[in-house]
Amino acid sequence: MKKVIFLTVLMVFGLALFSGCATMTGRTAGEQIDDSNITTQVNAIIVKDQDAQYLKIDVSSTNGEVVLAGFIHDRKAEDRIVAKIRQINGVKSVNSNLKIEEKK
Repeated sequence: MKKVIFLTVLMVFGLALFSGCATMTGRTAGEQIDDSNITTQVNAIIVKDQDAQYLKIDVSSTNGEVVLAGFIHDRKAEDRIVAKIRQINGVKSVNSNLKIEEKK
């Protein structure tokens, strides 16, 4: 009987802990994992692209909405990268704030 009460109390505290974490950020663990996966895939696309691999491009993803910030060599490279990002499962939109890097 004591074990049942102990397990019940433990489950209640566990549920309270997990539900509290989700409400603090407004997002579930699954949503955060999905966005992390999207961000990882976007970074892989950038690293593999010859026109972008050595540039500083910041990537963020929230609820499937990807934001790019930083520099790119030209608009053609930007368009190519954005098109590849849109093909990633779970991406809802891509907002590119990339600026053309001035040639020295």
